Amino acid sequence: MEILGYILAALVGVSLGLIGSGGSILTVPILVYIMGVNPVAATAYSLFIVGTTAMVGGIQNAVAGRVDFKTVLIFGIPSIAAVYLTRLYLVPFIPQEIATIAGLAITKPIALMLLFAVVMLMASYSMIKPSKKTDEAEEGAPMTYNYPMILAEGSIVGVLTGLVGAGGGFLIIPALVLLAKMPMKLAVGTSLFIIAAKSLIGFIGDIQGGNFIDWNLLAIFTFSAVLGIFGGIYLSKKIAGAKLKTGFGWFVLIMGIYIIIKELFLK
Repeated sequence: MEILGYILAALVGVSLGLIGSGGSILTVPILVYIMGVNPVAATAYSLFIVGTTAMVGGIQNAVAGRVDFKTVLIFGIPSIAAVYLTRLYLVPFIPQEIATIAGLAITKPIALMLLFAVVMLMASYSMIKPSKKTDEAEEGAPMTYNYPMILAEGSIVGVLTGLVGAGGGFLIIPALVLLAKMPMKLAVGTSLFIIAAKSLIGFIGDIQGGNFIDWNLLAIFTFSAVLGIFGGIYLSKKIAGAKLKTGFGWFVLIMGIYIIIKELFLK
């Protein structure tokens, strides 16, 4: 099963390279259901894996001139602060048993997986039915900044990243296109840098919290994902992004529903 998990890890990189999001949506279920990692630890591992892979992709996009570093700072600073504080203080504060509903004990791992499934459903909707403005790359249009909205969404995405280990590309990219009027390709490259910074700094919060880290698993999984992002960036030149995003959205929807059913009814 471990070998299968490492093979599937390449899909994490392919997703990030192709559409700038979806890395954690694949990483956490692979770690939990294929590699047997505890859900709480999986959200931490996801931060490192997705962060490192996104950084490699971000650097490639930066070399090609597809990263706006001003936006990385505006969106990234509140997001980085939020994810770091969430991992260091909020996640450890969540009790091991949260509630009992109809005889089912909602433990911390179950609650995090259910929250992750809800994030997946939100992501699938964003990818299956994106707005026209998000899909259309307005290549010559001047960029404008709705600072309050960008700062607010950066903070919200940071807390979400901290709780479930999701990079939040499916939220960041529409925000950049709609709030900063950024062309789609530029938004993808910029998103990768934001994802990388906040995910890796969030992971530092886990290390400072004294959590056990399986560095061997992390190294091999991350290496596979990094190989995948090179393939994803190459394929992005060959495959229509809109069609790919829609297909991936349906896959994410099915996975989200599966996680909800498994956590609530198949325990």
